[in-house]
Amino acid sequence: MTARVLDGRGVAQAIRAEVAAEVAALGGRAPSLVVLLVGDEAASAVYVRNKAKAAEQAGIRSRVTRLPGDTTTADLLAAVAGLNRDPGTDAILVQLPLPPQVDAVQILEAVDPGKDVDGFHPLNVGRLAQGRTGFVPCTPAGILELLRRSGIPLAGASAVVLGRSGIVGRPMAALLLAAHATVTVCHTRTRDLAQVTRGAEILVAAAGRKALVTEEHVRPCAVVIDVGIHRVESEAEAIDLFGEDAGRLDEIRRKGATLVGDVHPRRVREVAGWLTPVPGGVGPLTIAMLLRNTLDAARARGGR
Repeated sequence: MTARVLDGRGVAQAIRAEVAAEVAALGGRAPSLVVLLVGDEAASAVYVRNKAKAAEQAGIRSRVTRLPGDTTTADLLAAVAGLNRDPGTDAILVQLPLPPQVDAVQILEAVDPGKDVDGFHPLNVGRLAQGRTGFVPCTPAGILELLRRSGIPLAGASAVVLGRSGIVGRPMAALLLAAHATVTVCHTRTRDLAQVTRGAEILVAAAGRKALVTEEHVRPCAVVIDVGIHRVESEAEAIDLFGEDAGRLDEIRRKGATLVGDVHPRRVREVAGWLTPVPGGVGPLTIAMLLRNTLDAARARGGR
């Protein structure tokens, strides 16, 4: 048996098309998203560029405010306060990670909850925990859309979330619970981890460890969602992870690296029923749900 691919890219494209159609139907001022980017960290710059491009394609006005790498907490708080007051800004995204001298918790708490399209403000986190309406972090929201649109039954299903971060693990567990799944949260310090994860009909791997999940962690025919993203620079390691995949080896030779997640793809695909690829699985969904949240923020603020 070889696991079927859960097409995150295809679902993301469908969501983006829906958002674009709804933005066009507004007829008035386009929703506005402002991204705050501190410093010149290369990966963050790429992510911000991709978000801005996706927003433009959906008809959303996007602006990136760049601040120098030596920006202080006070400087960034002032920038956030200005955007909170600005009636022309519907949505605010603070690109993470922030430099070490900046208090990220203080910054995220300062964002207007009604403009907090990342869903990180304590008010939105609390609303999610209570099952109330609010902004939900984009990655877990996208995963839930992927499961639903792929016809994966959630009500009554046994779901295990491997990882407990506030960005993915905890909100993912809350969303699955709200969808009537029976949810277990575990992590890298869980005793007998494989025994816990093998009970899952739906396994969300978000532990931040390269290829941690192998066949011993996976129930036969389970749905496996791989949230991780890690670089693979060795051809020998790539062969272990992907088998004799000429495309992966060629990518290492051309670019110096390929990508893998928290799941060992070669070993898990022989056990799982469904598996998200890396890349092309969860990543595109995160951006798609950011656009959805931005549109919802604009509607809530404008009564549209």
